[in-house]
Amino acid sequence: MQDTTLLVFAAVSLVSTAMPGPTVLLALANGSRYGVRRAAYGFAGAVASDFVLILAVAAGLGALLAASAFWFNVVKWVGAAYLAYVGIRLLLSKGSFDAATEQAESAGAANRTIFLKSFLTAITNPKGYLFFSAFLPQFIAPSQPLAPQYATLAVTFALVDLIVMSGYALLGARAIRLLKQAGARWLERLCGGMLVALAGSLALYRRHAA
Repeated sequence: MQDTTLLVFAAVSLVSTAMPGPTVLLALANGSRYGVRRAAYGFAGAVASDFVLILAVAAGLGALLAASAFWFNVVKWVGAAYLAYVGIRLLLSKGSFDAATEQAESAGAANRTIFLKSFLTAITNPKGYLFFSAFLPQFIAPSQPLAPQYATLAVTFALVDLIVMSGYALLGARAIRLLKQAGARWLERLCGGMLVALAGSLALYRRHAA
C-alpha cells in the first residue's frame, strides 16, 4: 500500500470520526464525568469496535447487511434500543459530581462499564458496517494480498479514532472545570438527548439510504 494512499485514508478517517456520533458523545460525557484517564477505557472500547467492524466487513458481514433486510433490521433495532438506553441514562443523570454514586461504584466495574458502552454502541450500529463496506474497498488493491491491507487500514483508523476520542474527552474534562456540578448535569443531559435523537434517526434508517 502506497504512503499517499494511506495518508488520504487517514485524512478521510479523521473527518469521519470527528463528526459528532455516538462514540464521540460518549467520549465527551466520559471525559466530563470521569476525567481523561478513566475515559480511556471508553477509547479502548471504541478502538476494539473498529477492529471488530473492519474484520466483520473483511469477512463479508457488511455485504450481508447490505443485501439482507432481515439481518439489517435486527442489527438496526438492537443498536437503536441500546443507544436509546444509554441516552436515557444520561438524561436521568444527577451530574458528574454525585459523590455518593462515585463512592458506591467499584472502580473495576465502572471501568468495564465505560469500555462496554463504547464497544456495544459501535458494534450494534449497522451504519458502521455499511460505512466500512463502502469506504475500505476504495483503498484496497485487489491484486495484492488482502489481509495485510485490511490490517494496515484497521490500525490506521484505530489510531485516528483514538486521537479523536482523546480530544473530545479532554474537551469534556476541561469544560467541567468551568461549568461545575450544574453544568456537568446539563452537559450529560445534552449528550443524552443527542444519543436519543441518534437512536431515533437509526430507527428510521433504511438500507437504500446507505
